[in-house]
Amino acid sequence: MSKRAILVVDLQNEYWPTGNFSLVGIEAAAANAARVMAHARESGDLVVNIRHEIPGGPIFVAGSEGAQINQAVLPQGDEPVITKNFPNSFRETGLDHLLKQNGVEEVVVVGAMSHMCVDATVRAANDLGYQTTTIHDACATRDLEFDGVTTPAAQVHAALMAALAFMYGEVIDTDAFLAR
Repeated sequence: MSKRAILVVDLQNEYWPTGNFSLVGIEAAAANAARVMAHARESGDLVVNIRHEIPGGPIFVAGSEGAQINQAVLPQGDEPVITKNFPNSFRETGLDHLLKQNGVEEVVVVGAMSHMCVDATVRAANDLGYQTTTIHDACATRDLEFDGVTTPAAQVHAALMAALAFMYGEVIDTDAFLAR
């Protein structure tokens, strides 16, 4: 088995236009994530779907349609699914144990939201000693507002990817990743 795992972070129905918290470019990001997942399966990489639930929250309610993994990126066979309650996919989950049990040294991260769960997961993976690669066009986010200023999703995404590329691993696009 490969020493690489693909972490598919929170590509759940809640983020699609029919959900309660839609993201800019989610369909294109999911299509790229599906390409990365297919390549991983062919290469013998571990594919791990991660899904967010917010106990008592208004979104990502356990058992709801919004909390389900979207059809574009459904797990296949016995691929593991990790359920988390925090942005960091490693916090209070069995993800680190699963990766170590499978001899994983490198993680490739795709998913949502760039500025929250992708960011937290990439940083945690790096802190835990994993080599990290983020596939930027297989991630999505939304416009953010702070102190009366709205920052468009494209700028939020670019700022986060730049920060990750600066200290937390490689950040590349889907085609570059697949060409390796």
